[in-house]
Amino acid sequence: MIIPCVLIVVGFVCLIYGANWLVDGASAFAKKLNVSDLTIGLTVVAFGTSAPELIVNIIGSIQGHADIVLGNVIGSNNLNLYIVLGISGVIMPVAVQKSTAWKEIPMSLFATLILFFLINDFTFSSHTQLSRIEGGILLLLFAAFLYYVFSQMKQNGNDETEGTSMSNLKIWGYIVGGLAGLVIGGQFVVTNSVTLAEFFGVSQKIIGLTIVAAGTSLPELVTSVVAATKKNSDIAIGNIIGSNVFNIVLILGISSLIHPITYNPKFNIDFYILIAGTIFLLLAMLVTKKRKIGRVESAILIVFYILYVLYLISNEL
Repeated sequence: MIIPCVLIVVGFVCLIYGANWLVDGASAFAKKLNVSDLTIGLTVVAFGTSAPELIVNIIGSIQGHADIVLGNVIGSNNLNLYIVLGISGVIMPVAVQKSTAWKEIPMSLFATLILFFLINDFTFSSHTQLSRIEGGILLLLFAAFLYYVFSQMKQNGNDETEGTSMSNLKIWGYIVGGLAGLVIGGQFVVTNSVTLAEFFGVSQKIIGLTIVAAGTSLPELVTSVVAATKKNSDIAIGNIIGSNVFNIVLILGISSLIHPITYNPKFNIDFYILIAGTIFLLLAMLVTKKRKIGRVESAILIVFYILYVLYLISNEL
């Protein structure tokens, strides 16, 4: 089993480098077109950090691994909320803008609740699954989210942006190389994670919620931790909330269009954890009126996630 483990690590490396190359190439291309840095951050960078989850889920959907597909998204969102935000807040308390507390965080909670409702019991689906029609609904929500982002940019105005000295050949080299890294890395992670699960008798659900989710969340972790060390709270919290919305409405929307996702009701407990964490974050913003995730709240998030993982392991044994 050494070879599958090595290939999973290689896959994660390919995913991370692929995402970075894609973001660098796409950002340079956007600057060539004189698109603002704000636009790049809200669209290209947000998509880039979610690209590993997208590729893993596309491959998982094509191969019919529903538990890997769902485990990756729900697990990544929980890890973003509890570990990425928790570590960022321990490094430097994360201040949150009023609009994020009142709009973006509730949007993330709304997307989670909509997914929970669609996948458990909805008239468009005769079985407990996320059907293609329901996937289309999620993509419509993604379009609405993008509309909101661009309308906010219009209200706040665009930043001036400088051009890039990167050549067109180098830009497209980054974009093509990034896409190749994502596809190859995604294939390695999905195939060898399934092999590992079968060998150890561990469910694909657990593999998706832990190993795959942790690997695909590395870009968010690196981005938010670096932002926290630089005292840029907006990037730290925006990256986490934006990625969680992208994961649900875009990635699961596309995944279910490729192949309807059969739902394992055992995921409900993981949904409850995600919903509870988002509500905790919302209350920390609104009830305390500080609009800040301090070190105490961050430590609570990390400890709770550790207990949650121990619960998953104990249930699997």
